[in-house]
Amino acid sequence: MDSRQALAFIIAHNIVQKRKLKEKRKKKCWVRKWVDRRSDLGAASNLVNELRLEDAQQFKNFIRMSAVQFEMLLDLIKHQIVKQDTQLREAIPVHDRLMVTLRFLASGDAYSSLQYLFRIPPCTIGRIVFEVCQAIYDNLKEKYLKCPSSTEELKKYADQFALKWQFPHCFGAIDGKHITIVAPQNSGSLYYNYKNTHSIVLMGVADANYKLIYVDVGCNGRISDGGVFNNCSLHDALESKQLTLPEPEALPQKHLPVPYIMVADDAFAMTSYILKPYGFRNQPAPNRIFNYRLSRARRIIENVFGIMSSKFRVLRKPIHLAPHKVKYVTLATCALHNFLISTSNYYLCPGSVDSENPITREIVNGEWRNELQPEGTLFPLERGRQRNYSISQKDVRDEFREYFMTTAGEVQWQYQFIC
Repeated sequence: MDSRQALAFIIAHNIVQKRKLKEKRKKKCWVRKWVDRRSDLGAASNLVNELRLEDAQQFKNFIRMSAVQFEMLLDLIKHQIVKQDTQLREAIPVHDRLMVTLRFLASGDAYSSLQYLFRIPPCTIGRIVFEVCQAIYDNLKEKYLKCPSSTEELKKYADQFALKWQFPHCFGAIDGKHITIVAPQNSGSLYYNYKNTHSIVLMGVADANYKLIYVDVGCNGRISDGGVFNNCSLHDALESKQLTLPEPEALPQKHLPVPYIMVADDAFAMTSYILKPYGFRNQPAPNRIFNYRLSRARRIIENVFGIMSSKFRVLRKPIHLAPHKVKYVTLATCALHNFLISTSNYYLCPGSVDSENPITREIVNGEWRNELQPEGTLFPLERGRQRNYSISQKDVRDEFREYFMTTAGEVQWQYQFIC
């Protein structure tokens, strides 16, 4: 056998081996029979329609919105999630794509569990959830999750805080939460946090009506408490003056001009635009009154995160997705939170958020606080260390403290909460 014959033999042998390997890898079936009956027997075709027609309340519980809101949302995003039918198979309808995504956000169930309900394979559900979450955020953010960009908008938010929570010059309440994830492969300690879990951070600012006016998601959980805010776009916009705050003005019956601020807890450093409480030990009565008033306004953002995790249970479990996908899952829940507040009056029904007894003014916990939350999920930022602040920052806080002791700034019941 000469060299040419030997080469031809080797080539033929390789072709035969490739064919055998291809036959081994050949799928046993194109699609499972029970999956192929999705259009007739899947939950989106049967159970959901039954709930829509016979039990509107359970339909809301299933996907956290009414049938009308579902159709509104579908109209907004369907152009981005629709797929084209082919000669080989029909594409999964946009209705089913949105339905399975909303159920995932509402329950946090694994894809392997949702496949039996919707008759969609887990790998397909994974692609659908990511694409639909992107579409929800992309199409809702401009109308329902728009960050204020002018001094007039910021003043409007500050007027709402002054009217509803008696805290002037406050345009938002800021806080952050760790979104627990399953550690990505080869990530080391990049996402490892102080609670000995892995997470990315959700940073949010809420207005006086429990709506988010700013969100930032994706900072890895390893970053220190101060670094979380320093790495977000809001900090950059405020420091570079891209977001211009209203000019400082004197509080009623006061003379020192004070800036417009956000209220925060001890996890944040006090700056010219962030106001935090005094230390909680051995403080005189005026300082404790200030802490009560600030906590009363800051409770808004606590309720926002509490309501979101109560409605969208995916936030209450370690999310087994890549960090960039967890980011869009979280952004989608934030956008849906604002969308549902804006389009319904049942999402924030009486008792769902913290309220005050109209007679005693004691805090009545919202329903979300009475629910058992799994340990190690959606937990707060680590409390910051005591820092040295500038004289001007301390003067601003002292000015608010003095204002809350005047007839123009006090509320009658504040003195009973400083004992």
